[in-house]
Amino acid sequence: MTSMINTVAVIGAGTMGIGIAQVAANAGHNVLLFDINAQALDTAKQSLTERLNKRVQQGKMPAQAATSLLSRLTLVHNMAELAPAQLVIEAVAEKLTIKQAIFNQLEEICHQNTLFASNTSSLSITAIASQLKHPERFAGLHFFNPAPVMKLVEVVRGRETAESVMNQLKALSLAWGKVPVVCRSTPGFIVNRVARPFYAETLRALEERIAAPATLDSVLRDAGGFAMGPLQLTDLIGHDVNYAVTESIFQAFGYDPRFQTSFEQLELVQAGHLGRKTGRGFYHYHKAAPLPDAKIAEKMPHNNSLLITARGAWQSLPTFAQLLRQNGICLEGSKCDAHKHPTLFIGDVMVMLTNGELASSQAQKNNQSVVLFDLSADYGKAPAIAISCAAQNSQQENQTVIAFFQSLNKDVIVLPDYPSLLNMRTVAMLCNEALDVVNKGIASPEDTDNAMCYGVNYPKGPLTWGAEIGWQNILNTLEQLAEFYGDGRYRANPLLRQLAAGHQTRFAKELQ
Repeated sequence: MTSMINTVAVIGAGTMGIGIAQVAANAGHNVLLFDINAQALDTAKQSLTERLNKRVQQGKMPAQAATSLLSRLTLVHNMAELAPAQLVIEAVAEKLTIKQAIFNQLEEICHQNTLFASNTSSLSITAIASQLKHPERFAGLHFFNPAPVMKLVEVVRGRETAESVMNQLKALSLAWGKVPVVCRSTPGFIVNRVARPFYAETLRALEERIAAPATLDSVLRDAGGFAMGPLQLTDLIGHDVNYAVTESIFQAFGYDPRFQTSFEQLELVQAGHLGRKTGRGFYHYHKAAPLPDAKIAEKMPHNNSLLITARGAWQSLPTFAQLLRQNGICLEGSKCDAHKHPTLFIGDVMVMLTNGELASSQAQKNNQSVVLFDLSADYGKAPAIAISCAAQNSQQENQTVIAFFQSLNKDVIVLPDYPSLLNMRTVAMLCNEALDVVNKGIASPEDTDNAMCYGVNYPKGPLTWGAEIGWQNILNTLEQLAEFYGDGRYRANPLLRQLAAGHQTRFAKELQ
């Protein structure tokens, strides 16, 4: 099917437009690049030439390949010159009326079999196509920045999009070396919708003054296994952009508290502190000023003779179990422990994975000192671990637990007694949102996980991660958070409740 597409037109010579043009030209297509601004066209071509020359100089690309790629790129100054294209991809400003006007013109210029696609990240594909005579040939083709590097492409179906068009665009994306995921047109598609809690939970912790930005970022990055901390990432994206996406989705979902915007981030936008591009966001980006370090617990002496036992079922925490075994801690429990929460006893202290309940509440319930640790994608590889301690604990008991984790070669980040700490609540919310996407038929479980792994580099797809942790544990976490805060932000998705109850839903096999 992709052999039918020889010429690809790209409208918009900004960062995304020239990136998409590079992808298509690199795959052997003739590419027509159009922008209403002639200077933008020349700047884009020059920028691409410089990038390719740099790759050649670094030995990452043969000179002939760079020359050949550039020869397939033609700058055009009149939209009528796009008539030969079999596929037109639009990548202009996120304004519905502008995009509608462009495709109305294209419908008069291009052949009736030409495919139309928008690279929009936030506008409805159905709405853009609503003014067309043939909306069935229109779809979303959402690339991620930088387009030549990022693998993911969201192939978005509008209400009228023909199945044959979806199949062609998916096959074309594969031929371009991308990972296509298919979804229905919905606010935020997959990635920008499911990713909201990644930012929101850390922003909430910052607003509640749980820790400084560097420490919160370290919990997600160094303890949790995410590629970047959320505050680092929003500084990189730009707070004007990130806040606008959240606000757009918040409004589109009828001001659902799941997508609540952050006053902390709004203040940055209002102050003009937009992140790296302005030299200041959550962090200062001046050459003379290094970024601040996370607050790490001081080194404590570890008592090697201390009695440490492990009880319960550790299948939900395989990398933690492996770490314990590697350090000589036996996990063999009795049959009566087989279904119990995995628990360490370090001296007289009960140490468990957070589940949304405060450490102090658990200490009162168990009449025992309690320390909770946070979730991690891989406890063995993570350089740090985050914990919180019950108010009833003695200082010596807390220091004993800190020393134990330090003996496992971990930096220890001690947070206040905060429900679900940070990684656990973030992952639980990511799982909940991903399940909503699946439950409403927006995307398949596989495509939802692929979107989050290849679009935003999560260490695991949220559905894979949720199945590993256990759906009942995810549900318990959200229910505890909902009770603690008393709002609808943490309400559990119906599919999550079904999975936690062991119901054989239509997605059960895919979500095990």
